[in-house]
Amino acid sequence: MPKQYVSNSTESSRMFKSDLLEALSKVHYSVPLFIFIPVIFYFSWKALFVGQLPVLSFVGYYGGGLFIWTFTEYFLHRFVFHFTPKGKIMERLHFIFHGVHHDYPNDAKRLVMPPSVSIPLATAFYFLFALMMSEFLVAAFFAGFISGYLFYDMSHYALHHANFKAGFWKKLKKHHMLHHYAEPDRGYGVSSDFWDRIFGSTFHRTNEN
Repeated sequence: MPKQYVSNSTESSRMFKSDLLEALSKVHYSVPLFIFIPVIFYFSWKALFVGQLPVLSFVGYYGGGLFIWTFTEYFLHRFVFHFTPKGKIMERLHFIFHGVHHDYPNDAKRLVMPPSVSIPLATAFYFLFALMMSEFLVAAFFAGFISGYLFYDMSHYALHHANFKAGFWKKLKKHHMLHHYAEPDRGYGVSSDFWDRIFGSTFHRTNEN
């Protein structure tokens, strides 16, 4: 994706003529917390108290869900959000899903995934995992997976709107800002640069210094 951002305004640009579609494309950053924290607690409760899953097993599957989320985040960002569109329709879809974020990177209402997208995606992932694990194991795994997603969403908002002075968060913000303003075809990890290092998509040394 070429560097083509237009504005660093925190205001939202209009994407749709339809007021309904426009409303569905925007969300306050706190909304995912209200939706998915209860989901995490529910599936954790289900695994531990309904399924009587041993604590160590719960921790293992919860951690597995967190880990798989980190790969999912990287895969979606690199291969879905940054695919090369061909034709007017695909270009429009690409802009709606991710191009708008690169054109307006600080749009305060388009920094976390809207429920119109996150809820169907979460549901699809749950049923995918349920094909591979039993009911209570998938409950623990999914609680971890959604925790990873929530950390990603909140991190993404913070990286664009918070001022970090030092440490992990400052390094992570620099990583993400390089993706936006220097090399958009590298640095796909948002909540971590782990998979960028594994798959060789870290930034060139001159940009990292």
